Parts: sequence; C-alpha cells; structure tokens
Amino acid sequence: MRIVHVLRSPVGGLFRHVADVVRGQSARGHDVGLVCDSLTGGEHAEKVLDGLSEHLPLGLSRIPMARHIGIGDLAATRHVARAVAQAAPDIVHGHGAKGAAYTRLAVAAGGPLRVFTPHGGSLLFEPGTAMGRFYLTLEKLLNRRTDLFLFESAFIERLYRAKVGEPSATARIVPNGVGAEEFAAVAPYPDATDLLYIGELRTLKGVDILLGAMTKLRERGLSLTATIVGAGTARDDLGRQAEQAGLAGAVRFLPPMPARQAFALGRIMAVPSRAESFPYIVMEAAAAGKPLIATRVGGIPDMFGPLADRLVRPDDCDAFERALHHAVNDPERIAATAGLLRERIRTTFSLDDMVEGGLEAYRVALAARKS
Repeated sequence: MRIVHVLRSPVGGLFRHVADVVRGQSARGHDVGLVCDSLTGGEHAEKVLDGLSEHLPLGLSRIPMARHIGIGDLAATRHVARAVAQAAPDIVHGHGAKGAAYTRLAVAAGGPLRVFTPHGGSLLFEPGTAMGRFYLTLEKLLNRRTDLFLFESAFIERLYRAKVGEPSATARIVPNGVGAEEFAAVAPYPDATDLLYIGELRTLKGVDILLGAMTKLRERGLSLTATIVGAGTARDDLGRQAEQAGLAGAVRFLPPMPARQAFALGRIMAVPSRAESFPYIVMEAAAAGKPLIATRVGGIPDMFGPLADRLVRPDDCDAFERALHHAVNDPERIAATAGLLRERIRTTFSLDDMVEGGLEAYRVALAARKS
C-alpha cells in the first residue's frame, strides 16, 4: 500500500506513535509519506525526522500548522491536498484533531481512504464549554468525511461515541504498543532526583499539582527533589511557582529528550495529568520498570487493569501529596506494583500488534469500499 500520515506537531506521544507506525509499515514493504508542522518539535523532532527519512519514499513535507483554528488553516489544507496528489496514496491517515481535519478536508470522497486516529485532541474538551461545543460540532461535521476510524484505545472509542456519536464508517480499536527492546530496565543515576516528570508543560498535564504536593510535603518536613523534562506554554508559570514555594533548589527543569534517556534522571515517575488520551509515557515508563504515581484519567486505568485502584484522583493536590508520601515511605509496595504493571504492558500492549492491527484495519476498510 501507499500511505501518507498527517499530523500537526511532531512532539509527544502522538509523534512517537506516528514514527513507530511509519517504521513498522515501511519494514513490511509499504511506501510511506509524512506531512507535519514546521514550527514545533525543535531539535529532538529534527533528529527523529532525519532518522525516519529512509522510511519515507513518498516524502516528508512540513508547513506551519497552528494549534487552534485560524486563517493559516486554509494554506495548510491546500498544502496537504497537494502533498496527497503528488504521493498518489491508497491511504491518508490523519492523527489528532488538526491532522485528521486537514486529511478529511483535503481529500475528496472516492479518493484515497481517509483514516482518523483521535489521540484525544478535541475529544478532551467538555461539551458544556464554548470551545467544547465548537470543536465537537466540527468533529460531528467531519464524521461523514471519514472512511475508517482507528481508535488507539477503548477509552477514546467510548469518548468519541459519547461526545460525537456513532462512527459513520468502519471503526476499529488498535491499542498503542511498545517494542520488546523497551523492557530493558533503566537504572537511576547516583544523583537522580526523587521524582521525575516527562511531557509537555501545559495546564492539562497537572505539573502544578505535582509542585503543590511537593510544597505541602516540604511544610510537613519531607523535602523531595524533582526533575521536570519538557517544554510548553506553562514553563514560565511553573518556574515561578517553584521559586515562590521555595522549591527552586529542589526542582530542575530540562528540555525535551528521549524518554529512556530521561528515565535515569529520577527514581519515581510522576504523571499528575488532569486529562489524557492513552499516554505513551506511562507505557514506556512501566516497560522500563519505573515506579509510577499516576492519575485516574483517560486510558491510564485501561493500562493498569487490575492495578487501577493504585491510581490517584485527578486535580487533587492533597491526594497526590498522600500518594507521594506513601511511595517514599513504602518503597517495596510501589516497586512491587511496578513489576506487576511491567508484565501487564508486556503481555497486552505490543508494538507489532499495533502495526499489524492498523494495516489489517486498512484492508478491511478498503474491502468495504470495493464491495
């Protein structure tokens, strides 16, 4: 097959997912191309995209793509349409709200198969808010311009049906997965901090909750250190929060880097998110054997399965403080949970299954169109 993937920002779990799919599809003999934003991603994205070049015979194309809707989306949609016309693919696979919107607007009915993988995106907005009504209405309009819904988790499939409605075409759940090499344990450095956060720095990710919990513990006589790896719009606010709380010497902020490189920088992984889709960083950390303190949001309970009772209520600083306190004072329990979670990820969320499942879904949707 000839397959073009379209996404907005080459950062985070969504980008990691697309990169894994590109490599997997290429290794199985398919011709692949990629279209993404040119304004975001930085040095890390450049390195990943350079490494992907040998897997992209249909080319890599980049153009400015804004997070929110604006006049620039007209140019981006036309750019995607030109890239698709040049590649002449069988499949155009849009990832995230923006990437999938460009895909479904740029490709006419009867052309290449239009595939949508949400990765959270607009589905994380609440219907009762103005932004939620706006973006979810757009999703309802784009529903009919979709030939295959490829949900990355059962959680996102449920969320789509609840907030948008019944998918108008073939729908499949193909969970994200990690590769066998990712189950090699990562030992912490001798100077590793107590806690580690890896991800975007924005309000949705709840890093302010982590800093607030550390502040409360400090007031109770338990001073913890933390490494925060990432970039984003909340970076300056979080720096000010740490400084005003007297944590400036206990918290270090580092730029984005590969997850397995970052895992050695802290002993306990913190995922204080207010909302999530199906976050790769949780699977990656679990595979590497990192003890985890995470919130009960998005698809994280699906990852934890029978261990989901260990998750923390979201947007609750006191609850996260208690979880940190228990983890530090009962390291054997959190280590045992990490071992059990690692085996669950190993047996349930496979990278090969993810790639093969996506290709099989393409075939089913193409056959349905022909029939």
